[in-house]
Amino acid sequence: MMEKWNVIQFPGMKAGKGGAAAREELSVRLKQWLGSRKAVQAVASRKWVLLLTFMGFLLGKAMILNELTPFAIAYFAVIAFMRRDYIIPVGAALLAGSLFAPFPVSLIVASEIAIFYLLFRGLESYDRAELSYAPVMVFTTTFMVKLFAVVIGPSFSWYAMLMLTMDSVLSFVLTLVFIQAIPIFTYRKKKFSLKNEEILCLIILLASVMTGAVGWTIQSLSVEHMLSRYLILVFALVGGAPLGASVGVITGLILSLADMSAVYQMSLLAFAGMLAGMLREGKRMGVALGMLLGSSILSIYLGGPSDVMNSLWETCAAIVLFMLTPKSMFTAISKYVPGTQDHTKSQHEYAKRIRDITAERVTRFSQVFRQLSRSFDQMSGTGEPVHKEGGMDHFMNAVAEGTCAGCFKRAQCWDTKFIQTYSYMTDVMSSIETNPEMSGDQIPVEWNRVCAKPEEVLEVMRAQYGLHQHNMQWKRQIMDSRQLVAEQLSGVSQVMEDLAKEIQRESEEMVQQEEQIRDALESLGLSIHSIEIINLEAGNVEIEIVHAYTRGFDECRKMIAPLISNVLDEHIAVLHETMTDPRQGLATVTFGSAKTFEITTGVAAAAKGGDVMSGDSFSTVELGNGTFAVALSDGMGNGERARMESSAALNILEQLLQSGMDEKLAIKSVNSVLMLRSPEEMYATVDMALIDEYTAETTFMKIGSTPSFIKRGQEVIQVSASNLPIGIIKDIEVDLVTLQLQPGDILIMMTDGIYDAPGYAVNKELWMKRLIQEIHTDDPQELADCLLESVIRYQQQEILDDMTVVVGKVEHYRPEWATLRVPGINRMERPRTVS
Repeated sequence: MMEKWNVIQFPGMKAGKGGAAAREELSVRLKQWLGSRKAVQAVASRKWVLLLTFMGFLLGKAMILNELTPFAIAYFAVIAFMRRDYIIPVGAALLAGSLFAPFPVSLIVASEIAIFYLLFRGLESYDRAELSYAPVMVFTTTFMVKLFAVVIGPSFSWYAMLMLTMDSVLSFVLTLVFIQAIPIFTYRKKKFSLKNEEILCLIILLASVMTGAVGWTIQSLSVEHMLSRYLILVFALVGGAPLGASVGVITGLILSLADMSAVYQMSLLAFAGMLAGMLREGKRMGVALGMLLGSSILSIYLGGPSDVMNSLWETCAAIVLFMLTPKSMFTAISKYVPGTQDHTKSQHEYAKRIRDITAERVTRFSQVFRQLSRSFDQMSGTGEPVHKEGGMDHFMNAVAEGTCAGCFKRAQCWDTKFIQTYSYMTDVMSSIETNPEMSGDQIPVEWNRVCAKPEEVLEVMRAQYGLHQHNMQWKRQIMDSRQLVAEQLSGVSQVMEDLAKEIQRESEEMVQQEEQIRDALESLGLSIHSIEIINLEAGNVEIEIVHAYTRGFDECRKMIAPLISNVLDEHIAVLHETMTDPRQGLATVTFGSAKTFEITTGVAAAAKGGDVMSGDSFSTVELGNGTFAVALSDGMGNGERARMESSAALNILEQLLQSGMDEKLAIKSVNSVLMLRSPEEMYATVDMALIDEYTAETTFMKIGSTPSFIKRGQEVIQVSASNLPIGIIKDIEVDLVTLQLQPGDILIMMTDGIYDAPGYAVNKELWMKRLIQEIHTDDPQELADCLLESVIRYQQQEILDDMTVVVGKVEHYRPEWATLRVPGINRMERPRTVS
């Protein structure tokens, strides 16, 4: 043995070394080669080619009814299209297997392979070798070869024609089956998920391979019976009773077609597979026990004493192989079978990878938008007006080229008296800047004495100054536009960052909590199909339940939501309800955290002079994430144009806030939009209150608006801020006032048409507080109507300006149904951190 090791030589290995040194160098080189990637790929490729070759050998020998041989050509066709590099070993294995079948099977298989290969090469020469042609090619090849065999055979009959047609059709069908099954063995199937049809095709392929072992025995024990029961044991452990019974039926059917004396195997294997799958909770021992009981019971009824003993020993042999099978094999198979824990885990890992990739891409886009925002911000910061010296040179050149070029005193003014001429030009330009409408009569006397064409120079300088003003206006608008783009990109970046964080949130598997809710609901007699807890975070609960509903009873709001509220110790309400399957009476209902507070609103408005169109706009809307917005806007002036400005300000602001943009940035963005949308001086006030429906904490955004008031019992609290309306200046100040409201508080917001009603001689704040205190009602709509009516009466039935008042009342949320208490169901312990 030592001598053999010394003889082995590798490239670069010097001969003549001692035995120990040679063995050491050999060991190092073997480790390096085996650790290389090429070695791993070579070993993996050799493993699969050996497996496919062995399967080809058995399929070459397999027959149906001792006459039909549809397996070999179907298998060869799929291998030729999918793995052409395996075509030689697989083809040789098919021919070798056919030699063990009755004579003329080998000739028929060889002829079919040869004719199919010629057709395949012919299609390749025209670039038409597509897998979809494989079934038709197999059918044509089989029919031609078998027809030729029947024609030259000893007997030509209708029975022979029927059998050759059946052989061709079976070859066609098996090709379709193998197309679905063989990719699993060739690593062409990248996804860890198989459809039910694909699983059945895989079982048919394995049963067809076992057909090639018909007739082989070991100590009077049938090899195909041992292999079929081993296959059933594997799939029963992986997929349970349904999959075990299905494998038993398919395997028994195909084996009974190959060996008519074993027809009873179909019922035996089906029953044994079902019983083995039912005991899968007992792991391998439970599955083995189920197989042993199932096969023994039916063999007693269907066979004699010798058959019973043979069946028992065949089952025991299959169980031994089953016990020796490594766990990694079951794990690998279960990843492909839907419904198994490993399959669910693999799908979860795949979804997690997709989620992480998506979040990473969103984060990258966010960084890109943030960098673009910085770039635009730098550009807008460096866009300074034209320097005065540059402007002077521009004016001097324009006058010199337009007026002085043809003047007889040009040389005297610009060559001899340059400093004096430049000084006079500067004085005239300063005068035009002070008075753009400067006329010839206003030209200084000194200039008339020095210049020969003073009025022409003045006209040129006035025209150039007008062009200069237009250029500066457009430059300012460009800088404002850049600033708006920078702010918008910054807001989009922030929204995308929040979206990336939301994508990365991973819900935990809360099986115990789901079972607790299921037990509580089923104890009330409800039929629950499935429960999925998406989030259990306090104030952000989300639970999805599929249940069998009863039309007209509304169990979701009357029973399920109150019961979950008691289990979670938090008010739960129905968020969404969808009919999943009306035929089976299934509905998917999403339950979530109910709001702690609810806001009821009332609005009263009147247009100036009793007109129809008011310049004020209001809005009461749910922004999402538990935030309720009460907003009011007053456009400049009255009528339709003012209404357009105020409604545009509110609509844009609401959409930006709903997208998740920061409040101050949203206000600045609206301000920039209003400044750029029209060159005219149009502006609008904004008065918005953002109420948190879980804590009642309220943020007031007041932009040029009148004070708001909070009525708490008989106390009236004023909320005010001093700043300009939006749409006037570029750098707007945003005042955010945060107050904690209490249940029963009434929020009152109004436009200046109501607040300025008493005139300048009256203290408006005290007057409005007293007026609000005198209204003895808690209903928001009644309070708004009474306040508007009081102001109109105070003005002696005259409406001097647009008037709008919006009232919102904060109240505790009262669920429609009380919580249910079920004996034996305790409060749920929520995870400390729910991501």
